Amino acid sequence: MLGALALPMLSATTASAAPVASAVRASSCSSLPPLPYEVHAKAVTIRSKATTKSTAVGVLYKSHRFSVAKKSGNWLYITDKTTGVKGWVSGTYVFRDVRMCLD
Repeated sequence: MLGALALPMLSATTASAAPVASAVRASSCSSLPPLPYEVHAKAVTIRSKATTKSTAVGVLYKSHRFSVAKKSGNWLYITDKTTGVKGWVSGTYVFRDVRMCLD
C-alpha cells in the first residue's frame, strides 16, 4: 500500500513535459499533411464505375499500396500499385483516418 502512495508523488515531481506540449501546440492542425487513405477491410472490390452494380475489375487487399486520383460522392477512383488495376472503390471501406487536434 505504501508503494501505491509513492507513485503519485513520483509522477508529480517528473512534470518535464510542458516544453514538449508547447512545441506541439505551435504547429496548427491545418499545417499538417492529410493522413493517407487506407483499406479498412480485408479486401474491397474494385469496380469499373462508381456503383455496386458495375463490373468488378479487381480486388484491393489491405496489404496493397494504392493511390487515389479523384472522388465522386462516397466513391474513390484508385490505382492499385501492387497489381496495376484502376477503378472505383467504396468510401465505406477505403478512407482516411481522422486526426484530432487540441488547438
